[in-house]
Amino acid sequence: MRVALLGTRGIPARYGGFETFAEELAARLAAAGHEVTVYTRAHAAVPGVAAHRGARVRTLPALRVKALETLSHTLLSCLDVSRRRFDVVLLCNAANAPLIPLLHARGLRVALNVDGLERKRRKWGRLGRAYYRACERLSARWADAVVTDAAMIQRYYRRAWRRASVMIPYGGDLPHPEGDSALRRLGLAPEGYLLYVSRFEPENNPDRVAAAYRAVLGGVPLVLVGGAPYARALVRRVRQLASEDPRVVLAGPVYGDEYRQLLFHARAYIHATEVGGTHPALVEAMGAGRVVFFLDNMPNREVAGGAGVPFAFADGGLTAALSEFLAAPRRFEGLGAAARARVAERYRWDDVAAAYERVLEGLCSASPRA
Repeated sequence: MRVALLGTRGIPARYGGFETFAEELAARLAAAGHEVTVYTRAHAAVPGVAAHRGARVRTLPALRVKALETLSHTLLSCLDVSRRRFDVVLLCNAANAPLIPLLHARGLRVALNVDGLERKRRKWGRLGRAYYRACERLSARWADAVVTDAAMIQRYYRRAWRRASVMIPYGGDLPHPEGDSALRRLGLAPEGYLLYVSRFEPENNPDRVAAAYRAVLGGVPLVLVGGAPYARALVRRVRQLASEDPRVVLAGPVYGDEYRQLLFHARAYIHATEVGGTHPALVEAMGAGRVVFFLDNMPNREVAGGAGVPFAFADGGLTAALSEFLAAPRRFEGLGAAARARVAERYRWDDVAAAYERVLEGLCSASPRA
């Protein structure tokens, strides 16, 4: 197949879960013999990189405005795809659903990974939430195949929009790191710190994690990995909290082997997202065999199962959970191994890629669009 992958910031992965997904999937499809092109935003691209892990990298500009960056880049990508030879398109993010007719006009079938329920993110105002709800409806009506990443999102689309979808999660079986440069750079010891990884968005709660940690006794560092281009007020608050507690280490965005170094050597991982389906950072921490503390909500419970420790921010829940863990770690023995086993059973990248390959090949073998 000749596959175009649109709608993410592109590869190499240097931002979030969608980009990790694009890289891991594209690499495996390319290794299986398919010709894969991943459309990448110019400001997120690595200069001079035209191919990565067997996939082609096609770089185009985007408007650096929160409400327009995704749609502007995908629009240019769709126009570019229309001038080239592809068999099928994998489109990411329901926000891009209004552009599907441009691809259909060229006779291309489209599989759409709708992601989570983006309209629930606190960063969007009334207009943004209304737009995302309309895009959910268009996704259900126009996509040739809808892909959801969690069973709860699959149920939502069936109930709200009467649209069946293929549920394909993300993988969490990352390779072991090769070095220790990130630990040396940040002054960390293996198994000597707690780790939080996420974009600094309001619904990911980096500030609430840092604030909760202030009441945890001891000298174990809390490492916060992440950042955000449009959440300046939240970033300032996290920095202020870190300045008030020397144990809080702001590592900034970290990718590749250095990210895996921090992940595989952490004593435990804290996951505090409120919105979404299967979060790549959560399944990656589980795949690394970490003791996982997760904000207790439906999508996180679906992923972690019984292989993690749920918490609530109310009534000091995270503070109490972390204090108990640091005071008596033996009580939590076995959780890391259970998390790794759950990933091996449910969240392997090879299985994810095989499922997407079946969806895309099915679209290619369908009757041509009129």
